[in-house]
Amino acid sequence: MFENLTDIFVAAAAKYLTAVDAEPSKSNQHEIGGLPRSGIGEAIGYPADGQKVYIPATMVYISEGDDDPIISEDIVTWYDTRFANPNRGPEFRLYYRGNEVTEMLSEGDFFLVSLTKEGSLLMIFCKAASQTEYQLKTIFGAQDVLAEDQLKRIPIERSTVVIPIRLMLARYGIELEITRANDDELLENIRQKFGGVFPSTREFSEFSRLVCKGVSAIDDPDNTLISWMEKEEHLFRLLERHIVREKLNEGFGPGGDDVDDFVRFSLSVQNRRKSRVGRAFENHIEEILNQNHLAFERGVNTEGKQKPDFLFPGRKEYITVTYPTNGLRMLAAKTTCKERWRQVLPEADRISRKHLITLEPSITSDQTDQMRDRNLQLVVPTPIQSSYLPAQRAWLFSFADFIDEIKRL
Repeated sequence: MFENLTDIFVAAAAKYLTAVDAEPSKSNQHEIGGLPRSGIGEAIGYPADGQKVYIPATMVYISEGDDDPIISEDIVTWYDTRFANPNRGPEFRLYYRGNEVTEMLSEGDFFLVSLTKEGSLLMIFCKAASQTEYQLKTIFGAQDVLAEDQLKRIPIERSTVVIPIRLMLARYGIELEITRANDDELLENIRQKFGGVFPSTREFSEFSRLVCKGVSAIDDPDNTLISWMEKEEHLFRLLERHIVREKLNEGFGPGGDDVDDFVRFSLSVQNRRKSRVGRAFENHIEEILNQNHLAFERGVNTEGKQKPDFLFPGRKEYITVTYPTNGLRMLAAKTTCKERWRQVLPEADRISRKHLITLEPSITSDQTDQMRDRNLQLVVPTPIQSSYLPAQRAWLFSFADFIDEIKRL
């Protein structure tokens, strides 16, 4: 039902940066070694004629507590540094140019590199022992990989659900591309439906659900939610690539080379990528709640300007002082939450125990302990719960658990 990491990536590896990796002054060049031993070198290939291989790379530096990482689309170079010396064996290294991301690198930073089936590299950097490192290791199935200062292969075949890494990167405007056999047919269906323009998120969510077969919002709301999200992600990427290609062929402005028009278009693409995921998440939750015949309202006021994403059974009951508080519930929806879960706490004063549904994998025990202490119940779809520790999973709600609780009110 769901994509595997091996559907997108050929190989992946991780390490902690050495001074040579992170600081050009230590080696006089921007270089990262160790790819041959990690399996990525073999996946790239070893040219025997001394030629350089130029590889497109998306480089990302994610800082803790910062919603906007630094991203650079660049080209890295792969070649045998000893080709000109016949007396020494080959030594292949990856060289990168200076950019906004590499300026952030420090010795000891965590580094994860993966080669996509499209032949590009995804290179993610973050501080060691950070929440981001923990999540990346979990998503890529690298919890048991003892990454030191040498690149270690990550057994990506162990990870079966790729949507968490998709959504984590989509939040930053980065899309992982994967092609499927029926993509041309799907794109034609989208164009016939919407005429080759971006529809509203609600319209596109509804269309995605119609295309997604073999799921049941009543029998299996958890897998259905993930399936609908994954389907919409894929369909949106098909439409976006089509629209962007058409615009590139058309050009920008009257002469086709208007820089300001290009920048405006580029920003609109990035902003749409970042904003639509959360709305799609809410759309699919709403449909599952409706199909389960639950009484609720979406986005209504409680106190002042506070607006829970979903209020059960509704605002009329909430503002009726005599309505029993044990019959009220609220559900916040955040595809990723990190520190943002605290925003949920003041959203409905009458409801002491809040619920928050998320697609974020492997939140640390410290964070979930804080949530429990603040009377916030985390709801995580069952396919993603495997990224959490056993003790955490015993406390987590599935979406089905939450729906059952509402039905018992």
